[in-house]
Amino acid sequence: MDDGIRVLAGQRVFVCPEDGPRLDGEAAALDLMGRLWGLDADWVAVPTTLLGEDFLHLRTGVLGGVVQKFVNYRLRLAVMGDITEAVAASDALGDFVREANASGHVWFVADLAELEQRLARGGGG
Repeated sequence: MDDGIRVLAGQRVFVCPEDGPRLDGEAAALDLMGRLWGLDADWVAVPTTLLGEDFLHLRTGVLGGVVQKFVNYRLRLAVMGDITEAVAASDALGDFVREANASGHVWFVADLAELEQRLARGGGG
């Protein structure tokens, strides 16, 4: 059975399937973490296609709440996909993404290849 775990640059990454549940709030984040129980994932990679409609609108608090859950439970989050349009529409989101990408807890990446490259450079370990 495929548990969704891929090893990228020595890190165990759970890659959410494209047809998986939406990540649209704190409850969904907790549900996702519950499904990961026992898989020993270091990272969770979530395609942008699974993000709730308000996820990238900072004023809603969805992104902040989800990120806080991941930090609290010591799981790292990689959001994968093109968010250039959302970043262009919000200076605050652009600042958030830059700060997150400088951290080792939450990254916004284009795809798994970019995530693997960043992990190989020693980030997020």
